[in-house]
Amino acid sequence: MNDIDRAARHHRLTEADHRHLWHPFTQMQDWLAEEPLIVDAAEGVYLVDTLGNRYLDGVSSLWCNVHGHRVPEIDRAIEAQLGKVAHTTLLGLASTASIECAEELSRHLPPGLTRIFYSDAGATAVEIALKMAYQHHQLRGDTARSEFVALHGGYHGDTIGSVSLGGIDLFHRIFKPLLFDVHHAPQPYCYRCPLAKDPATCRMACADEVERIFEARPGKIAALVLEPLMQGADGMIAQPPGYVRRMREICDRHGALLVTDEVATGWGRTGTTFAVEQEGVLPDILTMAKGLTGGYLPLAATVTTERVFESFLGSYADKKTFFHGHTFCGNPLACAAATASMRLFTERNILAGLPAKISAFARALEPAAALPHVGEIRRRGFMTGLELVRDRGTKEEYPYALRVGDRVTLEARRRGAILRPLGNVVVLMPPLAMTEAELARLAGIAAESIAAVTEAL
Repeated sequence: MNDIDRAARHHRLTEADHRHLWHPFTQMQDWLAEEPLIVDAAEGVYLVDTLGNRYLDGVSSLWCNVHGHRVPEIDRAIEAQLGKVAHTTLLGLASTASIECAEELSRHLPPGLTRIFYSDAGATAVEIALKMAYQHHQLRGDTARSEFVALHGGYHGDTIGSVSLGGIDLFHRIFKPLLFDVHHAPQPYCYRCPLAKDPATCRMACADEVERIFEARPGKIAALVLEPLMQGADGMIAQPPGYVRRMREICDRHGALLVTDEVATGWGRTGTTFAVEQEGVLPDILTMAKGLTGGYLPLAATVTTERVFESFLGSYADKKTFFHGHTFCGNPLACAAATASMRLFTERNILAGLPAKISAFARALEPAAALPHVGEIRRRGFMTGLELVRDRGTKEEYPYALRVGDRVTLEARRRGAILRPLGNVVVLMPPLAMTEAELARLAGIAAESIAAVTEAL
């Protein structure tokens, strides 16, 4: 296709997009006035737009791509499944693809997590976890346990239950009349401590605040829900070492379940298959989605211990059934993609190669850390947030209306990389398949783009 034909096709698609689509987390008045980047194809860790430009996929197509795009092994697995059946229900039936996926997943789970309940997205996986935790206590006769604890700055999806858990005012405040009450504890945001403490001497005072909520509600809390190691959507807020372990201990002391939302942190993003492994923590319930299929198809899982599962066992007349399900629960195409992706973790020894890549990525980010308007770089494995500040000494923030993070991502596109803004935080979360050279280029583009935008303000 020549440049004239490409331009004409791009113009036609732009007009159709502006006429029909409503984009998520997007101010559409601005969108309708702008020229969109339209992804048309992909190859490895690169995205290709309708004009033929190539971009490093610096956010893993919203934190889900693992092995790169157009992976032959995953492509073949989906094609083979298409030759059998594209979809069949798990309500009252079983399917080969969902069973084989569960078998493979069980090999990657932290020991002690044994039961797998499928759904179709991270939010639904969390919604399921909420209902499971609540019903678990009800079925055991601990009926007073009907309340939940979560963290300010948390993000668990966009269904009503997951939004109730969420703690990001920008996203969630307007829906408050629709939500159920959740006890929100201060987030461990050491750079801007909500308790005005010194992280070097506070002895994790934010964790003490979580325990105070439990102490004030004895026998009332069903579960604590948190994103382990890193709160993603609020700007990559990194938890101090030992925080997740403290949360497990608090739940144990007070008889509550610990639910870890690994939708974003799972599948190698923090350097281990699941983030909880880094603190030796076994949650009662763990949720996952995004990277489960390698970023190919929607599939989520809520996995539990045998103890939680056994609460739901009884005779038909006991009505202890977990009355919850989705039409595409355990979709065979998605399960086939997930099985292929998980097998690649083993066959390619993905985890063993991560430490060297993570170290190389950290070194490549050092020039960005030295920039005068980068207040802090927060990183766990590949999950990275660069917080931009107007004044580094005072940590003064840029006004929201300036769209500084957004401007940086637009500058990065001109230099050949896709980044994601979260207010004044620029997010990098590359696929695990990126080479050290590609990681260095991505970090370099981020630094150059930040410098270009902030120096012009």
